[in-house]
Amino acid sequence: MVWPYAIKGKKRKTREEKYDREEDEEVEVEEKESAKRGSIEKPQGEAPDEEEEEDESGAHELVGIPIAPSDQNTKKAGVIFVLEKASLEVAKVGKSFQLLNSDDHANFLRKNKKNPADYRPDIAHQALLAILDSPVNKAGRLQAVYVKTEKGVLFEVKPHVRIPRTYKRFSGIILQLLQQHKITAVGKRESLLRLIKNPATQYFPVNSRKIGFSYSSEKLVKMSKYVDAVGDDVNLVFVVGAMAHGKIETEYVDDFIASKFHILCVWFFVRLCYGI
Repeated sequence: MVWPYAIKGKKRKTREEKYDREEDEEVEVEEKESAKRGSIEKPQGEAPDEEEEEDESGAHELVGIPIAPSDQNTKKAGVIFVLEKASLEVAKVGKSFQLLNSDDHANFLRKNKKNPADYRPDIAHQALLAILDSPVNKAGRLQAVYVKTEKGVLFEVKPHVRIPRTYKRFSGIILQLLQQHKITAVGKRESLLRLIKNPATQYFPVNSRKIGFSYSSEKLVKMSKYVDAVGDDVNLVFVVGAMAHGKIETEYVDDFIASKFHILCVWFFVRLCYGI
């Protein structure tokens, strides 16, 4: 049987309303008991403790003076990364253009008399992820990232870019960048990645120190001492090789340091340098 109309009468209170009312009553009782205990422990008219008086007087005397200096407002030099000899080459495989890599295009590379071991775009991918995820970038100290390919193509990566985590999506972005010369943000005109003119040194600050990392360097230094020797007003430019084999051959590098862990060593170096 179906009722044609709703039955008139008072609505029953749900269990949730009943529980909420009970919880509110319990909270009120606890607040009253705590207030009574506070009045008993410290009756009205009692003089405050000496420690409280000292804290209050000290607070009035040091109004506007910070307890400890903060590095957030200090103006320190920034950091720039340059990835040299990145294996980012585009070729027409079949009916489409693709970013060449040793895993997917080994047969194609051998037919064209090229060594598949030299085509490692995944190294540049991991290097960019390590740099953009570093504490230096999160602290706002990363000024720019420049990538120079094996063919001499130079492009800039903005510090706030979110590089795709998967290699497949990364290769699609690099393919689009090398074909269209820039990649803009969604709904904006800002260029996140764009091709720029060589050389990369014209984009460096005037007061900068170019530091290269290489296995073949005989200069093995202690990081803490090396950082202390660099002034706070000097911009650091880290030059790292993004290739599988070989070494960096650039004339603009001021100093070469032996690096065993490449990007990880740079990441640790910057943490020591800026205390992040």
